[in-house]
Amino acid sequence: MSMMQEFKAFASKGNVVDLAVGVIIGGAFGKIVDSLVGDVVMPIIGRIFGGLDFSNYYLPLNGQGTAMTLIEAKKAGGVLAYGSFITVAVNFLILAFIIFQMVRLFNKMKKAEPAPAPAPVVTPEDVLLLREIRDSLKK
Repeated sequence: MSMMQEFKAFASKGNVVDLAVGVIIGGAFGKIVDSLVGDVVMPIIGRIFGGLDFSNYYLPLNGQGTAMTLIEAKKAGGVLAYGSFITVAVNFLILAFIIFQMVRLFNKMKKAEPAPAPAPVVTPEDVLLLREIRDSLKK
């Protein structure tokens, strides 16, 4: 089989298509969560902690001052941008919690579906005939 035929067989499998759809939806969902964290959650958290913007929290590593914005400080030298890390960590926690809830919901749906009753076992005709012969011999 040629490489193109193998690739076609691989790509046409249902699991590959499902995975591609999942990755695309996950990318879009990640953007939604990024916006939720950056535009809604972090401003609220910043307001609670005194109106501070977490995205500009950093520790200078080359002696530059902390009065600059993060972008300016990065241009001046190395910085430890822990504010960005806090934002990404909150983003991850929200995304992980949402995925956990989705998996939990799917597991509940699987448990709710009753298993189909097994079909009754049909005894083959030759076995029934042998049983009749056995019973008649006993008599």
